[in-house]
Amino acid sequence: MVEFQADTSISAEAIAVVGMSCRLPHAENPAQLWRLLREGRSAIGAPPAGRPGLPSRPGGYLEDVSGFDAGFFGVSPREAASMDPQQRLMLELAWEALEDARILPSALADSRTGVFVGVIADDYAALTRQHGGDGVTRHTLTGLNRGVIANRISYTLGLHGPSAAVDTGQSSSLVAVHLAAESLRRGESTMALAGGVSLNLVPDSTTSAERLGALSPDGLSFTFDARANGYVRGEGGAFVLLKPLHAAVADGDPVYCVLRGSAMNNDGTTEGLTVPSSAGQQEVLRQAYRRAGVAAEQVQYVELHGTGTKVGDPIEASALGAVLGDGRADGAALRVGSVKTNVGHLEGAAGIVGLLKAALCIRHRELVPSLNFETPNPDIPFDALKLAVQRGVEAWPRPDEPLYGGVSSFGVGGTNCHVVLSDWRTGPAEGPPAAPSGTGAVPWVLSGRSAEAVAGQAGRLVSYLEERPELDAAAVGRSLAASRARFDHRAVVVGQTPDELLAGVRALAEGLPAAGVVTGRAVPGGPGRTVFVFPGQGSQWRGMAVGLVEVSPVFAARLGE
Repeated sequence: MVEFQADTSISAEAIAVVGMSCRLPHAENPAQLWRLLREGRSAIGAPPAGRPGLPSRPGGYLEDVSGFDAGFFGVSPREAASMDPQQRLMLELAWEALEDARILPSALADSRTGVFVGVIADDYAALTRQHGGDGVTRHTLTGLNRGVIANRISYTLGLHGPSAAVDTGQSSSLVAVHLAAESLRRGESTMALAGGVSLNLVPDSTTSAERLGALSPDGLSFTFDARANGYVRGEGGAFVLLKPLHAAVADGDPVYCVLRGSAMNNDGTTEGLTVPSSAGQQEVLRQAYRRAGVAAEQVQYVELHGTGTKVGDPIEASALGAVLGDGRADGAALRVGSVKTNVGHLEGAAGIVGLLKAALCIRHRELVPSLNFETPNPDIPFDALKLAVQRGVEAWPRPDEPLYGGVSSFGVGGTNCHVVLSDWRTGPAEGPPAAPSGTGAVPWVLSGRSAEAVAGQAGRLVSYLEERPELDAAAVGRSLAASRARFDHRAVVVGQTPDELLAGVRALAEGLPAAGVVTGRAVPGGPGRTVFVFPGQGSQWRGMAVGLVEVSPVFAARLGE
């Protein structure tokens, strides 16, 4: 279609996704989310036994929403108890997204880093009100204010960029991404955290969705299937860390994918406040792809809003077909899918989960199955619209071409958002640069605010390494030393082989003594103590440092200088 031919004069500045984090049902981080998606698993189930008071209907639940290391973030236990768990969760996820990007959180102090959080739920406020005046403390106002979910992150990290909670209904978190990208393009922010959160803490919020007629009585989301009869609620949170692509490349940041353009609008007047509009959705798609400078036939995959409702699915399909289906070659149907079939509908955080799925598909150059699709919805003419639901794991279509995908998210009140993503083929290699290989020992350093925290870090590192035996020990050591915050309680594991290092980290996690493991506590501002003294005479010998010259190019280069 001519209106979507690439036009650099109108293309938006490219924005890189350089870090991400998530806490989702059966997925504590993006790596676990990718395994869940690739294996075609559903995280929908009964409420966890440890969370009484939830409705008995199936959903995508987190096992625990109460855990929080208040001391780590400088929050008193009393204040932490008054904070909405959504606020606590997003503090943790902001930190994890920065670590994923290999950025020290302390390095962002006084920077124009923005924070944009999509959030619509206030279940914890409802719980607090159940206690009447006895439940109100001096921390209640800040603990329950949804704006503070973003503001608390800015305060804790010392960020001076925009800081805002976004509420456009179920499209809130994708709109947060759109607003963050626009802030970066205007130069208002130099970097931005964008995401969303939604926790289901009281039965009333589920009852409201049920009485609206939005929930599936079967407890499954049948997106684009003939059985489509409503969605299943999910919960969790996620962040992406965004940065202008030119800055990310200059800084050597890892790049998951590139946000080429985005758009948002509203349906205006329709047959009803909650009834979506095909015309409105078509227009937001056209705006997004015009701004991205991407032609319709170049788009290979779209992550649907895909709620699995009788009304919503056919309207979304018709809009996609009208904008991206027309003009496609035979056999080149647009692939579509919905992460809601895996983890449920996270409502205010739904869009960011769809973005994570699409970003991971681009990074791994694979498409993953959309679940619960057996019989095509008879109200969707798939062949005429040139759409095909993704049903298995396979390579991205036309892998020799640039990978282009889109993500849609629509609010109950008609606010629509769509973002356009692509791969980044000339970016830096995945993972930290490898340290020079040699025959000497490699140190792995860990730290935490307590000895227990160090052990916990060690346990997570063990799990990470057991799943990735191919990782280079020196590269892991460099990442631990250069891209992690340093706290008072510290440990160093030294070894000459990956097996020695892993055994040492495992012993540290279990609190057992082991050779090559040293623990201790640094005293900030304390008196310095001499570690080494080099007198400059009497300790030299012929051939000194020749071995180091042979195994360390860095040392050899400095010696040459």
